[in-house]
Amino acid sequence: MYTTSFAFFEALWDAGVTHCFVNLGSDHPSIIEAMVKGAREKKDQFPRIITCPNEMVAMSMADGYARLTGKPQCVIVHVDVGTQGLGAAVHNASAGRAPILVFAGLSPFTQEGEMRGSRTEYIHWIQDVPDQKQIVGQYCRYSAELKTGKNVKQMVNRALQFARSAPQGPVYLCGAREVMEMDIEPYEIRQEMWKPVELGGLPTSAVRDIAEALVDAKEPLLITAYSGRNHKISPALVELANTVKGLRVLDTGGSDMCFPADHPAWLGLRFGNEDAIRTADAIVVLDCDVPWIQTQCKPREDAKIFHIDVDPLKQVMPVFYIDALARYRADALTSVEQLTALLKSDESLQAKLAGEQREGMWRALEQSYKQRLEGIASRAQPLEDGSFGTGHLCAKLRELCPDDTLWAVEAVTNTAFVHDNLQPTIPGSWINCGGGGLGWSGGGALGIKLASDHEAQLQGGKGKFVVQIVGDGTFLFSVPGSVYWISKRYNIPVLTIVLNNKGWNAPRKSLLLVHPEGLGSKATNEEINISFDPVPDYSGIAKAAAGGDLHTARVDKAADLEEVLKKAIEAVQGGQTAVLDCKVAMGC
Repeated sequence: MYTTSFAFFEALWDAGVTHCFVNLGSDHPSIIEAMVKGAREKKDQFPRIITCPNEMVAMSMADGYARLTGKPQCVIVHVDVGTQGLGAAVHNASAGRAPILVFAGLSPFTQEGEMRGSRTEYIHWIQDVPDQKQIVGQYCRYSAELKTGKNVKQMVNRALQFARSAPQGPVYLCGAREVMEMDIEPYEIRQEMWKPVELGGLPTSAVRDIAEALVDAKEPLLITAYSGRNHKISPALVELANTVKGLRVLDTGGSDMCFPADHPAWLGLRFGNEDAIRTADAIVVLDCDVPWIQTQCKPREDAKIFHIDVDPLKQVMPVFYIDALARYRADALTSVEQLTALLKSDESLQAKLAGEQREGMWRALEQSYKQRLEGIASRAQPLEDGSFGTGHLCAKLRELCPDDTLWAVEAVTNTAFVHDNLQPTIPGSWINCGGGGLGWSGGGALGIKLASDHEAQLQGGKGKFVVQIVGDGTFLFSVPGSVYWISKRYNIPVLTIVLNNKGWNAPRKSLLLVHPEGLGSKATNEEINISFDPVPDYSGIAKAAAGGDLHTARVDKAADLEEVLKKAIEAVQGGQTAVLDCKVAMGC
């Protein structure tokens, strides 16, 4: 048989989708038949199937894979309940602009055996809903129902065009059993006709306006967040910063490594609240959702602000605006290269970029950078009682892990401490959850490792070391029972660092920002319902899920930390996943 389902998988493979993360149900008989047929007849031309006992983990794995490589992957779930099971992972993929194709079945639309796939089980009535697409439609770049097998390959490629075109994101297809069971004539389409839409660069006049603003500024600033998804942007921004001496670069998103920490222009990661925003007289906002938080930090009234973005209007955000002189829908890399090219070729601009004043700006930048690093190092020292904070832990991780380690970070209130001390420099090496749906990093880390190994094997090499850094509350959100079963089943070794500070501390921070002197400000964690006491055995949960084959340890003293980390790193390099429960002090 050559069915709609088999053609669906062929379309995925031809479009470059190499993995399907699946959670199967009663709507998938033809999908299962196609999987078996593909494994037997087209082993090297058929997506690899990864069984995921939880939909959130499946979507997060696809997210991690796509975020590292830029290559869309597929998630297959079960009707309306499986679609709902994706939960916050759909939000994360949408906000994080991860290209993912989600396919879900539909309850059969016939009930008397009129067609192959007609209703055969009680649940087919219960799971029949008016419009299944609406469950995730507002998070997706495209959603549609497959109504025939005769154009299934065109529908798959249309969905992937949306997923891969800026602003990238998830797409959703669904199809009833009768449609997926259809026998159709085998066919192919011209894959080169289905490339994503490409953005261009800045208008010529805009390039000059922005370049002159940067050159004339005494405190120029560039703010970015997710431009680093393109791994070529980091060296391009370095070249721009070397050309405009005195330009500083701030990350206010933390989702990708956009600018290297070993450059004097590096201001690190701060979520919309940083002194440089207040003092800058020219600001370029580049692929960024939240450049500053107005209630906490505002630019100067006379600052010249320009916004360059794949989505400058933020079309899925009901409320968004910044006081920019101009906004441009343009590709970040092309725009930066245009600016640098003009700055290097225009004699009048070159004259302004030369001289003692400009050299003085560079020396001042180098001095402030040195002070920044010294401040980070001093704050990352162990405490007098022998305990340690997230900063010290991450400084040790940077020291002991391989230089090209990939960091999957979901540290929430500790994120700035993690970034300050890991100080990433390699494009693609830092990947943070793109949205606010906690629990991404469990599946995300597995997807990143799977992608790294697969891409390296294609070149005859070896994948990179992957570390997940996750808060204790967020670890529980990540469905560890599913994560560590998958890790063991498919031999995907990662190192998980659980930042154990006994509870959810993000709600307390939110409380204090609104009610700094309120009753809750003086209440205990138990009183405001954010305490994890008694503390779960985080590594024990993971070990049970892996059938006991997992390296675990707990550490709460700085004196023991290096030895514990070395043993865990060695275990992961030997092919065994490791989970470390690290008790960290607050606020450092």
